[in-house]
Amino acid sequence: MKINSEIVKIIISAILFVLSLFFKDYEFMYFVLLISSYLIVSFDIFIEAFKNIFKGKFFDENTLMIIATISAFIIGEYSEAVMVMLLFEFGEYLSDLATSNSKESITKLMDLRSDYANLKRGENIEKCDVREVEVDDIFVVKPGEKVPLDGIVIEGSSFVDTSSLTGESVPRKVKEGDFLLSGFVNNNGLITVKATSKFSNSTASKIINMLENSNDKKTMTEKFITKFSRIYTPIIVLFAILIVLIPTLLGYDFDEWIYKALVFLVTACPCALIISVPLGYFCGVGRASKEGILVKGSDGLENLVKLETVVFDKTGTLTEGKFEVREIVSDKVTKDELLKIAAYLECYSTHPIALSITNAYHGKIDSKKIHDYKEISGRGVIAFIDNKKYIIGNFQLFLEKGINVPNVDTFGTVIYIGTDKYLGYIVIGDNIKKSALNLVYNLKKINIDRLVMLSGDNKDVVQKVASKVGIKEYYSNLFPIDKVQKLKEIKSKSFTAFVGDGINDAPVIKEADLGISMGGIGTDAAIEASDIVLMHDNLEDIVKAIKIARITQNIVKFNIGFALSFKFLMLVLAMFGFASIWMAVFADVGVTLLAVLNSLRIMKKKIQI
Repeated sequence: MKINSEIVKIIISAILFVLSLFFKDYEFMYFVLLISSYLIVSFDIFIEAFKNIFKGKFFDENTLMIIATISAFIIGEYSEAVMVMLLFEFGEYLSDLATSNSKESITKLMDLRSDYANLKRGENIEKCDVREVEVDDIFVVKPGEKVPLDGIVIEGSSFVDTSSLTGESVPRKVKEGDFLLSGFVNNNGLITVKATSKFSNSTASKIINMLENSNDKKTMTEKFITKFSRIYTPIIVLFAILIVLIPTLLGYDFDEWIYKALVFLVTACPCALIISVPLGYFCGVGRASKEGILVKGSDGLENLVKLETVVFDKTGTLTEGKFEVREIVSDKVTKDELLKIAAYLECYSTHPIALSITNAYHGKIDSKKIHDYKEISGRGVIAFIDNKKYIIGNFQLFLEKGINVPNVDTFGTVIYIGTDKYLGYIVIGDNIKKSALNLVYNLKKINIDRLVMLSGDNKDVVQKVASKVGIKEYYSNLFPIDKVQKLKEIKSKSFTAFVGDGINDAPVIKEADLGISMGGIGTDAAIEASDIVLMHDNLEDIVKAIKIARITQNIVKFNIGFALSFKFLMLVLAMFGFASIWMAVFADVGVTLLAVLNSLRIMKKKIQI
């Protein structure tokens, strides 16, 4: 509505201005039409200027425009005064329009939040404000509705559209026991969900809050322009006063030199810089959003340009993080018996590898049969099943216990099972993401040459994953604290980004110069710690983000260079009286319009990998 009312105001003012040209011979009518046109188009500028003055900001672009146009009225240049203000407002309108387009791109990506929930109270279902729902409350999601809060399905099944969060176009089937994120859309069946979050800390709310606060993180360029304007504007006003004062004291014509000072003021207005620099970065953030890349602040774009090294977590980042039993090799027992033993031994563990084994075993586990359960950190488990001692774990554990096992060379994690003798092994696989396979090549194409992988997994698995994706530098068997320490070493030599997804990645993401997390499968901790979120979990989006950042920076730099050089030329001409008010208008508003239009190119630029 704001943009619509602004353009209506500009059109009415322009019509009155054009009408005034037909009444030049009728002085009173001519003056009334021009004043009306001026007041309509400048009312908001006066309000904004007075607000800033009360805040102690005496010199900004609004103040300059008011001084310049009132001075034009004083010396009888009525039509010039109105035209300057009209063009200035039109430039502001285009800037607002560009900002609105960028916001729209972000809003489309983040159209996640539902205002209500169908809360279940006994046998009744009540439609209530989503803010009233507490953790563990039960709510119903009907076909076509958004999931209002994060939760677990406790009844029903359906297909849900996850594209707003993950970018995955194929609907995902959910059933009892599955976890849902707020922002998913229920396609068909009726599902009953138990809330695991309140409105304030739901996935949708957190992501939207990140967007709303993204403007707080400004680039060094934006901070410089803000400081520059605070010093530049009063100096320009002082110069304008001197341009009038010195020649008048020397006996020259006052009207002639106040006109030159007026031209100087209009020419010097720093609108092009003040508007185009933040607008350029905002367009960059909006463009990234169109690609499913959430940049939390314009400083994230600036840091992407500085990148020299990218460090990756393995599980869930380069790989899918979905472990499954790939192969069962038994000795002395059947494969089914081996899997049953392994499932019993791993039934108390929540590790993804342990869960993949228990999920593969479809029988019922009788925990009463298990006793003297002992977990050996980083190696495996020793326990008694039906009074018989069993061991499950990695090659190192069996080596320590003096049990001979084959050293299996395969892509995946090998879990050995035995008693006092070797019984067999199970291979647990985790697929490498398709987007990871060409990532190294694509990053090197844009001159990001140093790529590193950090993982808590064993050396053999890490080495194989690194070999598959083409990463030459990797470190294995790392605990979270080890990852932080290793990252500190890496970033001491180069500007470094860390890409991760899990809770254990959050400290490393925070420690990096630039933190990047997965938005679809990433944990809340990782998403909150990061500067950039890949909403589609597509690693190739890192390349897109860097390209968008570089395009944005090039456009912003061009705008700054063009605005400063053109204004400097016009200021010199104005000081020596060679510039007219119309040249001044172009130097101010024209340069601003060109800078705004140049910034808008970011939104339309094709990003190819």
